Amino acid sequence: MATLLLTRPLASSQRFAAQLRERLGDVQVVISPLMRIEPVGTAPDLVGAGTLIFTSQNALAAVPDGQGRPCYTVGDATAAAAQAAGFDPIAVEPDAEALFQRIMADRPAGPLLHLRGHHARGRLAERLTGAGIATDEKVVYEQRETALSDEAETLLSGEEPVIVPLFSPRSAKIFVSQYAGDAPLFIAAMSDAVADALGGLPVQQVARAAAPDAAAMIDTIEGLMDAARSLEASGGGK
Repeated sequence: MATLLLTRPLASSQRFAAQLRERLGDVQVVISPLMRIEPVGTAPDLVGAGTLIFTSQNALAAVPDGQGRPCYTVGDATAAAAQAAGFDPIAVEPDAEALFQRIMADRPAGPLLHLRGHHARGRLAERLTGAGIATDEKVVYEQRETALSDEAETLLSGEEPVIVPLFSPRSAKIFVSQYAGDAPLFIAAMSDAVADALGGLPVQQVARAAAPDAAAMIDTIEGLMDAARSLEASGGGK
């Protein structure tokens, strides 16, 4: 039976594992984060800032009291976390590019402030400012690389199929750099960019999610579970 290896930061992996079990039942899951979230720098000064931008819920730890301030967010989970912290999410988009287009259409009064991690895609602040919407940015957390656990390495060195959902190009690159096993691998990639970051990693199958969200990733994983069962039935698994 295939096992899912979740490599997101611990809290995110735990949330996703709960979503998986709610949708798919009692699936086998091993959690081994490839990154941990650490706050960096001083608390952001919101004086003079208009609308905030959150492309990850990890940034919300830096501003725990939103006081009704409006914000743009990427993803339903980030929007829910922002609302719980007292912010007013005025738009929720599936990815940074869609959020850029939404802000361009809204053209809110600036300056906007993008609170983000050290590693971020999309160059939102730079592009918005270049398009005439004044936007500052501040790095409020770091995503530190961590090693695969002994349990994960044992899993990846076995003969049973392993399904690995990967949510970002960076996590894909880290996984590739640490992988040293021969288990039949099935990769659920959130985007083409994630799939491209796998390079020449030997895999049974890479499946791309239809949309950059948790629901689509779970749909993709469900399909890979069927593929893994077929492999085992044909004698390709243990």
